[in-house]
Amino acid sequence: MTTRFLRNRAILAKIEATYGTDAAPTGAANAMQMTNVTFTPLAGEEVSRDLVVPYMGHQGVFLVGSYATLSGEVEIAGAGAAGDVPAWGVLHRMCGMAEVITEDVDVRYTPVSAGFESGSIYFNMDRVNHVLLGVRGTYTINLTPKQIPRFAYTFTGLLGTITDTALPAVSLSKFVKPVPVSKANTTFALHGYAGACEGLTMDLANQIEPRFLIGAENIQQVDRMMTGQAVMEATALSEIDWFTKAEAHEVGALAAQHGKVAGNRVAFSADAVQVGRVTYGDSQKIINNTLPLMFTTEGSDEFTTIVS
Repeated sequence: MTTRFLRNRAILAKIEATYGTDAAPTGAANAMQMTNVTFTPLAGEEVSRDLVVPYMGHQGVFLVGSYATLSGEVEIAGAGAAGDVPAWGVLHRMCGMAEVITEDVDVRYTPVSAGFESGSIYFNMDRVNHVLLGVRGTYTINLTPKQIPRFAYTFTGLLGTITDTALPAVSLSKFVKPVPVSKANTTFALHGYAGACEGLTMDLANQIEPRFLIGAENIQQVDRMMTGQAVMEATALSEIDWFTKAEAHEVGALAAQHGKVAGNRVAFSADAVQVGRVTYGDSQKIINNTLPLMFTTEGSDEFTTIVS
């Protein structure tokens, strides 16, 4: 009997040149460094025949529209040098983000509404390799003080092969060590106000649909409605009146940056963020406001991530 161990896992990811055609990622060039990984190797639907017979009992089912999902988190950090592509860039591209490289300056990611890329992901669970093809996904961003910032990805892919395969030798040197979220490392402003922030989350909210038809099977991105939430320390209305802004449906800029050192800076910006229904809360007996955020398309850039 062969025992398999949970700690022995490897994830490889590479953009496909042709949708659904195995891009053949390798451990040397395409290994991903992730945490909090959850894998569903056989998602889909079940169809029962529901036959009329003169006895009781289960009749079994057909597994139809089968696909796989993989979710996991990647630390938010730069690429090591300005203009270099970050190690997680390939995952952003699988989530409907266009990559624009300006040599020696920065790499920018902005959402697209057509021409979505796809990728191949290999997930090796201690010598059993699962191949996902035509992969597309979505992600959230979490910036919480005193924590490591992370992208949390969710990917959906067509089933490829599942085979006994040796664990690959992986190179993770391209992943830059992150810094924790703090006053020293992180800045944030919303509608021009840079007050005390207890946490910021952003959700790209791509709608990903497995689509199984006669003559075509694929994973489609069919919509995107980006949202988020900021928890700000409450202050006098003379400093910032979130209630009036919310009731006026006012939109304004969001600007955040994590990291201060060249080669390890990741910035997030949006031109037209609307604040939803403001609520009160508290932490350490200090009053705060929870601000629901909607990243609207009224601005020229719905959302941009800049790595420099």
